Amino acid sequence: MIQLAKRVEKKSGFVIRTIQKGDVREVAELLARLKRLNGEFDPLLKTVDSIEAESKKAIEQAMSSDNSVVLVAEKQRKVAGMVKADVVDRVFYEPRKEGAIVEFYILPEFRRGTLGRELLFAVSERLKKKGAELITAEFPSQNEIAGRFYSKLGFRSLTNVYARAE
Repeated sequence: MIQLAKRVEKKSGFVIRTIQKGDVREVAELLARLKRLNGEFDPLLKTVDSIEAESKKAIEQAMSSDNSVVLVAEKQRKVAGMVKADVVDRVFYEPRKEGAIVEFYILPEFRRGTLGRELLFAVSERLKKKGAELITAEFPSQNEIAGRFYSKLGFRSLTNVYARAE
């Protein structure tokens, strides 16, 4: 497992660390890119015009929450990826504490290496420190690349969400 620290340099040369105030703009941009990408998978995920402002607000809220973890991956002072996860109480199920990865984005030029796996393991360790006994990941059902990524790392489908626009 990955050693838990505020700042961990990986074999790949990336540093994975907790988000800092100076990262908010870059991380919010990555989050907005992720949401736009989700919209490419399904028209029901079309982003709002104020996506940049909403992304910034979401990141700032997560930074101030004891139940959230936001990590960034950087290389040579460039933020290359981010992950946001929340600890939630599953009141009807055991284990009760779930670490839900809800935002995960890596810039295209840094994909296909080990960064995704490194970010996933780092956020999992942080979530476990917060009491999570189950780690889940949320992404659009049409995103087959994400499905293969998580499956290779031992995740399996748990629930389905169906939607119909009215």
